[in-house]
Amino acid sequence: MELNVKTLSGTDAGKVSLSDEIFGLEPREDIIARMVRYQLAKKRQGTHKSKTRAEVSRTGAKMYKQKGTGRARHHSARAPQFRGGGKAHGPVVRSHAHDLPKKVRALALRHALSAKLKSEDLIIVDNLVAAEAKTKTLVGTFASLGLTNALVIGGAEIDSNFKLAAANIPNIDVLPVQGINVYDILRRGKLVLSKAAVEALEERFK
Repeated sequence: MELNVKTLSGTDAGKVSLSDEIFGLEPREDIIARMVRYQLAKKRQGTHKSKTRAEVSRTGAKMYKQKGTGRARHHSARAPQFRGGGKAHGPVVRSHAHDLPKKVRALALRHALSAKLKSEDLIIVDNLVAAEAKTKTLVGTFASLGLTNALVIGGAEIDSNFKLAAANIPNIDVLPVQGINVYDILRRGKLVLSKAAVEALEERFK
């Protein structure tokens, strides 16, 4: 399929041919959801921790004698049922990451790209180059393209002026093509790909 290419100023710059195997799939929400869950699980720090009865700082002496008090039998004040005691079955430091086959991860990215094209939220630009690192200028440029919430994907190297100018614009993310991922594609409204990014993606999935 063919899609119009625009310049950053909003003018037409020809057309580009997109592979149906990457951008023409019927999006499957289950595959995309599995990938998002995989990504978010890997991002979790897993540093949550509560102290067990072996770790709290309290005496380990028997609270009172075994018999004759009329009360229940107890030993250490570190037991979970007492205030100040350890936590029973509390969270421990661990990794939340889980496995997802490489082929499923690759397929999820193709489905996410296809979903953006199907919803008409995909924009192709000829190149991502800014003459100067001015945020105000780039905000006006994005406004001409109707971009207020977007993920911008460039080639292997991002133009330094463009990257600096876009850094302080809210709801605009700029990534090189090797950093493209399903979660960032879905969390932004529009997906902007440079021609270099399209070529790199088609080479990647060849």
